[in-house]
Amino acid sequence: MKRLTKQRLFWPVMALVVLLLGDLIASPSFYKIEFLDGHLYGNVVDILKNGAPLILIAIGMTLVIATRGIDLSVGAVVAISGSLACLWISDNPDGAGTTLVAFGLALGLSLVLGVWNGWLVAALGIQPIIATLILMVAGRGIAQLISGGQIITVNSHSFEWIGKGYLFTLPSAILIALAVFVLASVLVRRSALGLLVEAVGGNPEASRLAGLRSARLTWLVYVFCALCAGIAGLMISSNVHSADANHAGLFIELDAILAVVVGGTQLTGGRFSLGGSVIGALLIQTLTTTVNALGIPPESIMLFKAIVVLVVCLLLSPAFRRKFRRRGARPVTPAPAPAPEKVEVTA
Repeated sequence: MKRLTKQRLFWPVMALVVLLLGDLIASPSFYKIEFLDGHLYGNVVDILKNGAPLILIAIGMTLVIATRGIDLSVGAVVAISGSLACLWISDNPDGAGTTLVAFGLALGLSLVLGVWNGWLVAALGIQPIIATLILMVAGRGIAQLISGGQIITVNSHSFEWIGKGYLFTLPSAILIALAVFVLASVLVRRSALGLLVEAVGGNPEASRLAGLRSARLTWLVYVFCALCAGIAGLMISSNVHSADANHAGLFIELDAILAVVVGGTQLTGGRFSLGGSVIGALLIQTLTTTVNALGIPPESIMLFKAIVVLVVCLLLSPAFRRKFRRRGARPVTPAPAPAPEKVEVTA
């Protein structure tokens, strides 16, 4: 049991299991899945579908945090990507070609924004939290300029597919997130890329002296994170058939960081877990779906998130577990020392 509790994914998985069991007790119909018109519907499907954008951003954020960085601009990239795609679709005839061009423009601009973040961090040496904070603030303004300060509404069946479409009875958003996760896992675990990222995050100066091109790796992870945010922005805009520069992706950067931390990746860089980040994202999305399904006021979602994240982080802390074991252990009363034997001395 001690070996099991020391595993990185043990406590995040246990928290998710406890939450799912609570859903089953509170509402036995929570896991009801229906098959209508060749598609699967239900709360479990909704958790995976609505959590796909967060999973994508958490995957990109994991690699950034593994290099001792942080990306606060992913929410702004989400808004920019969705606004540009919806603007292009609204100004051109509906069709697959228009949608593909919109996807290309949105993802291309997302890559440019990732290059910008990477240049500030890797080339100029600006602290990641400051470098990405610049785009976090300015990005909303860029999205506002693209959308003209208005909510752009679109009605395109081809654009709808990325967020609300289905493939093989499953929502396409789930399959896209799964494909990105598999691709990222293969690249970082079946090649030396993951080891290099961990080396840069573990000790950037030592990795540089060892001959690693740490600046290029840092640049690469910021570009990949922005690409994931761009795809997530297309999903979010597709779900609501519109682009809202003010609210699209709002606070999603905080949820992504929470998902990564809950998944066992430390903010100090080094070792990381993509699977743990996915579990953390599912935990946060399950909590949101549970609050909505049980009729709890949505204003309390942030409070529930904070409580769950605090509990999981405490369980992940070795120092907290050691103190908890010491308090739980019963003090052992030492046995009384035997009385000294009397020795008679004769003259």
